[in-house]
Amino acid sequence: MAASASAGVPATVSGKQEFYQLLKNLINPSCMVRRQAEEIYENIPGLCKTTFLLDAVRNRRAGYEDPHPRVRAAACTTLGQMATDFAPNFQKKFHETVIAALLRTMENQGNQRVQSHAASALIIFIEDCPKSLLVLYLDSMVRNLHSILVIKLQELIRNGTKLALEQLVTTIASVADTIEEKFVPYYDIFMPSLKHTVELAVQKELKLLKGKTIECISHVGLAVGKEKFMQDASNVMQLLLKTQSDLNNMEDDDPQTSYMVSAWARMCKILGSDFQQYLPLVIEPLIKTASAKPDVALLDTQDVENMSDDDGWQFVNLGDQQSFGIKTSGLEAKATACQMLVYYAKELREGFVDYTEQVVKLMVPLLKFYFHDNVRVAAAESLPFLLECARIRGPEYLAQMWQFICDPLIKAIGTEPDTDVLSEIMNSFAKSIEVMGDGCLNDEHLEELGEILKAKLEGHFKNQELRQVKRQEENYDQQVEMSLQDEDECDVYILTKVSDILHSLFSTYKEKILPWFEQLLPLIVNLICSNRPWPDRQWGLCIFDDIIEHCSPTSFKYVEYFRWPMLLNMRDNNPEVRQAAAYGLGVMAQFGGDDYRSLCSEAVPLLVKVIKCANSKTKKNVIATENCISAVGKILRFKPNCVNVDEVLPHWLSWLPLHEDKEEAIQTLSFLCDLVESNHPIVLGPNNSNLPKIISIIAEGKINETINYEDPCAKRLANVVRQVQTSEELWLECISHLDDEQQEALQALLNFA
Repeated sequence: MAASASAGVPATVSGKQEFYQLLKNLINPSCMVRRQAEEIYENIPGLCKTTFLLDAVRNRRAGYEDPHPRVRAAACTTLGQMATDFAPNFQKKFHETVIAALLRTMENQGNQRVQSHAASALIIFIEDCPKSLLVLYLDSMVRNLHSILVIKLQELIRNGTKLALEQLVTTIASVADTIEEKFVPYYDIFMPSLKHTVELAVQKELKLLKGKTIECISHVGLAVGKEKFMQDASNVMQLLLKTQSDLNNMEDDDPQTSYMVSAWARMCKILGSDFQQYLPLVIEPLIKTASAKPDVALLDTQDVENMSDDDGWQFVNLGDQQSFGIKTSGLEAKATACQMLVYYAKELREGFVDYTEQVVKLMVPLLKFYFHDNVRVAAAESLPFLLECARIRGPEYLAQMWQFICDPLIKAIGTEPDTDVLSEIMNSFAKSIEVMGDGCLNDEHLEELGEILKAKLEGHFKNQELRQVKRQEENYDQQVEMSLQDEDECDVYILTKVSDILHSLFSTYKEKILPWFEQLLPLIVNLICSNRPWPDRQWGLCIFDDIIEHCSPTSFKYVEYFRWPMLLNMRDNNPEVRQAAAYGLGVMAQFGGDDYRSLCSEAVPLLVKVIKCANSKTKKNVIATENCISAVGKILRFKPNCVNVDEVLPHWLSWLPLHEDKEEAIQTLSFLCDLVESNHPIVLGPNNSNLPKIISIIAEGKINETINYEDPCAKRLANVVRQVQTSEELWLECISHLDDEQQEALQALLNFA
């Protein structure tokens, strides 16, 4: 039952004035007023809600007075939330009115906070706005943003006001990030103002502005590309170097640090090998900061009490009137320096080779640096990239480096106490295995790894049992349940990393790793039991998917463990489980050999049933459904004797194109090429009647960025289009079914492939 109106909350909203009152109540200090307002707000029709919001943002008159600035700010925030919740349909439907309203609000100099909220809403709106729509307003929008930037920069110089400017530079970065190369014509009008902002932002209170502007510059540079950016590269690099030179003096909570890290990463990406000239200037100070050892002390309780909070020490009471202390003031700078080293190794590769040995000797011991989680995260993250760098110097040098890394990295998986850090260490190990390849682990390493993974899986099941016990205790309530769910999410995340490690072993060692794997087999089989929570079944199936994909035909000896779970989980309520099952059925057809023929036959009706379900293409279900479509295609392609191809093929063609799962989409396009190139009569249709459909599928593949020009499939698809073009009548018939965007996509494909 809906709550009755009170404290000024209208029971219904029939006009703008009541809607503005409702917006005020949404930010009312009273919880009861806010809850009642939220109930009413949820029941307002979408179109009416959007109209009222836009009027509020535009500052139109409502009755006898303009909306209060707080109402306008709330309206901007709500528009941003709607842009997130209903993307991309909200953007497609309201792009013209929303962009215009938010830009006008940003231009209005009456209230900095309203301007800031409008800029924030525009950022959110742009993130999910199709590029093709955004370019319609590009010129007026970008020039408006530049005019506002000039005004806000003058206000900074005169009055020191910065709130709207901070949000504005983030908006500019978001626009550049979205439209990419189309930002080139506007580069020259923005870059001088952005550089000037960095130069002006020297006071402590302007550090956040400086950090955001540096980030904006790097986004703009990445958008326009190296050729255009090079005219300012030297000047921008000097600004960055000047800021980095103060790294040792940065406070732990300095807002610039995170922006600096991401900006340096983009600068490496923009400049590529040209960045190497700057590396000697920054690498040694970074290594020095990353190598810094924290001050620690063992003090009496009385000495601790006499110390000031401003001294930058944290203490842990050890009992017996003694405390262990660590000076934390330099730890954030150490973590930031380590993260920058990660980015340099990742982006520069060949250019970083000379520093690889020095950095790996720094990073490996930091896997045990328990004073700061982000230091250990950076240490773990760096190792696969350092191995990539080492590989450039040859296999012997690479083997020596791996020998130095491997044992401490495995031990860190077994000893790391923090879940978030552990996940990064496990991810690093999995990536390192893929870099090193078959045979990189000796018997002792495999034995230790097996024991660790077995303990992780056994701990996973034990923790689930303990949580169920806690749910039966007297003090169990909603707060306890939330805590238990958080614990469960952490456990599941570690389970995904166990899956990643096994994936790396299966994909590199192939069937040779199966005897080692059998110590874990009972635990993996337990994951896919019908009574397990759905994430267990999802990841258990993923592990068997990898065995089928990488270890066939030997994988068939485990078929009785996964046959029925894979088929039955095609009916599961959770799309993630259906996706894992469908993918497994597809790789059975592709890699499994003749032993899997009967299983593939059983799978087809289950896959078709999921595809034809009424809600199969909803946002929640679409990726699972696309995996089903791809699996049917793989069965048709690799196990045609298992199915009536002539009956199923027309249905499969009608389900294309795939939009969301890029890997499966390219598989389907490759099969489509096979069929067209062989002039398959069912696919081409009577008198080539299916060709317009096929051409539209290819166009959609280009629009959705499924087609990668480096993939051989791109050239084959382009050749299909060229073949159709040889018949003018047929080509005109095909393009008559395409809109302008699809025709442009086809032309782009032909130009590059």
